Amino acid sequence: MPPSKIPSVKLSNGESIPVLGIGTWKSEPEKATQILMDAIDAGYRHIDAAKIYRNEPAVGQAICNKIADGTVKREDLFITGKVWNTFHSRDLVVPSVRETLKDLKITYCDLFMIHWPMGFRENAKFGVDGYVDGDDLTPKDKDGKLIPSDVDYIETWKGLEDAVELGLVKSLGICNFNISQIERIFAICKIKPVSMQVECHAYQSQTEMIKYARSKGITVTGYSPLGSGDRVWRKESDPVLMTDPAISAMAIKYGKSNAQILIKFNVQRGVLTIPKPDTMEHIFANMDVFDFELSAEDLAKLEGMSLTTPFRYNIQTWLNHHPHYPWH
Repeated sequence: MPPSKIPSVKLSNGESIPVLGIGTWKSEPEKATQILMDAIDAGYRHIDAAKIYRNEPAVGQAICNKIADGTVKREDLFITGKVWNTFHSRDLVVPSVRETLKDLKITYCDLFMIHWPMGFRENAKFGVDGYVDGDDLTPKDKDGKLIPSDVDYIETWKGLEDAVELGLVKSLGICNFNISQIERIFAICKIKPVSMQVECHAYQSQTEMIKYARSKGITVTGYSPLGSGDRVWRKESDPVLMTDPAISAMAIKYGKSNAQILIKFNVQRGVLTIPKPDTMEHIFANMDVFDFELSAEDLAKLEGMSLTTPFRYNIQTWLNHHPHYPWH
């Protein structure tokens, strides 16, 4: 297979990460293996995974298959995992990392992140064979409300530092944190975060967060770059990013699709991007964004849409009772 045409950037600790990756959120397990194998064949080398996506074994099978058939070596891939909210206690972090590695069929992750600053009630058990299935990843009370834990994400960070020291993880990062929460991490860390994930698109351009992250040596990855049209909590009144007339007009102007304009919007600003492709057509189309540049005027117009149509698709308002909810 030809080498990947997707460029990489350096993290502040010297590790390299491709600017375009494969997102696996909402990727159905029965389809995830083939889609990911096809993506690796096409040249993708950056894979974003997480326990809560409930498809890590399928993702791992694709990784295993493509290493076994010689398409890639393990060191060719950049694989991200995440600590889920029910594993925030320090003594649960390393076992949960090991469980992810087992499911992904690898011996280390290139990057591991705290998925959310919010911990949930913990009832996980780890035996000699690993995580005991059946433990609830989304514990709810009798009224259906998610049950918080009182574990501080500072403790979770220390657990991730343990994982680095054990050689299970190369780099650390955070997802869905606000600036004050990131500052708390920097105040206590032995190993600095080098990467962060936030929702990032034309309706949520994250301009200030990107500026802050760069000042701290943190690389930003934008998730839901196309507006997460298949999210289960979608409302009819929500603005639809992919059909916005301004984006459609730019697509015509540049001879690209609406999705390609949105992916380019992130990539051109130095934001790593992890759209989830569902078909071979999407796999190749999402890569076809490196042969054009948006004009400064169009880039500014897209950034300005966060003022005219500000919207966060993944705001998780049902968690706003949590003491570490990031978006009050």
